[in-house]
Amino acid sequence: MDTMNAKVSSGGKEEDSGMRSETLGESSRLGEVKRGQVILVTYLIVTLELTFLFMQLGVMPYLAKSLGLDSVGFGYLQTIFGILQLVGGPIFGRFADQFGTRSALILSCASGSAFFLLTSISSNIPLLFLSRLPAVFMHGLPGAQKLITDLTASSQRADALGKLGLCFGIGIIIGSALGGVLSTKFGIFVPMYVGLVGSLINTIIAMVCIPLPAKPKPHHSVTDHSNVFSIREILRLMKFPGVMEIFLVKVLAGLPIGLFLVMFSIISMDFFGLEAVESGYLMSYFGVLQMVVQGLVVGKLTSHYTEKTLLRLSVFVFASVGLGMALMRTVWHYCIIAVPLTFAFSTLGTITDSILTKAVPSSDTGTMLGICASVHPLTRTVGPTIGGVLYKHFGVSSFGYLQLIVNIGLFVYLLKSKIPLREIKNQ
Repeated sequence: MDTMNAKVSSGGKEEDSGMRSETLGESSRLGEVKRGQVILVTYLIVTLELTFLFMQLGVMPYLAKSLGLDSVGFGYLQTIFGILQLVGGPIFGRFADQFGTRSALILSCASGSAFFLLTSISSNIPLLFLSRLPAVFMHGLPGAQKLITDLTASSQRADALGKLGLCFGIGIIIGSALGGVLSTKFGIFVPMYVGLVGSLINTIIAMVCIPLPAKPKPHHSVTDHSNVFSIREILRLMKFPGVMEIFLVKVLAGLPIGLFLVMFSIISMDFFGLEAVESGYLMSYFGVLQMVVQGLVVGKLTSHYTEKTLLRLSVFVFASVGLGMALMRTVWHYCIIAVPLTFAFSTLGTITDSILTKAVPSSDTGTMLGICASVHPLTRTVGPTIGGVLYKHFGVSSFGYLQLIVNIGLFVYLLKSKIPLREIKNQ
């Protein structure tokens, strides 16, 4: 009798164990579905935010001119915007690490609302400069990168981050076109009103659809009790193995071409002889390339090659782009060069972000992404001065030669160096 009871008890335990396993499996599947939905919502938030941003970027020169701001003053306006983004990137990342990705995305969308509100009531130049202040916390893209980093496995990270480029491309195409149509047909301030309403809707989407928290907070986070504005904590990340080396590669590889792109509005008029409409078409072309490369190509490559291989490949392609730019004479040459250029930019950005977030503790990924997000504002800040000197004294080909020299040096360095990279192929 005791034996039978033992068997029954044992059978019951096994049945309970099987039921628990089945329940856990269903819970895991539901978790996967939930994570997928959150990531899709994140892509939507980023697409809307970038659309509104590019919408105002296309209109801003005309708004500044209508208020009596000359080209020099407009340069100062752009520089202030770049400095605010440069300073705000690491701070925003620290905020995301300490208060959660949901709070960070809400902060970014709310800052966008304040930005468009102030711009929409800018009836004079001082108010227009004041409207740039909320840009310090407008970092929807690194916020989305942080959330995706939290919700994806290391082996899937590069592919998921790469798809954000699809959002970027859509934002360029729709935002540039929408800003021009709205300002031409309905008035210069209408794109700002649309941006204000859209940013408020984006804020509500982030509050309703992003769970709290997006990722369980680690029990022993290094940064739990440290100040959001702590420079020491931000610089601490650079001491992790391989972080400083990869970050410098990220900055230096794209710097010469970044200087060229900062000066592109002037180069397109003086060197290529393009009208405003033709420049708009060229921007749309870049948007399509960005969508195709980051949305489709980068993800496929990460499933077949290691991050070290793709990093070297992107730097090598960057060097080839430099040679092409040095020999470039017409806008058609540039359209051809734009294909490998977009590939190199997209691959380098995605792979370095993926490597750097894996190199630091999970509690510091937001800060690391914030530091990465400061690279482009840094280029926009120093670009007008350095790029202007290069273009004025040495011509367009100087950007190409500088790109070639810098990236050949980086390629040789990557071949010979022993930077500790994780050899991961995404499955």
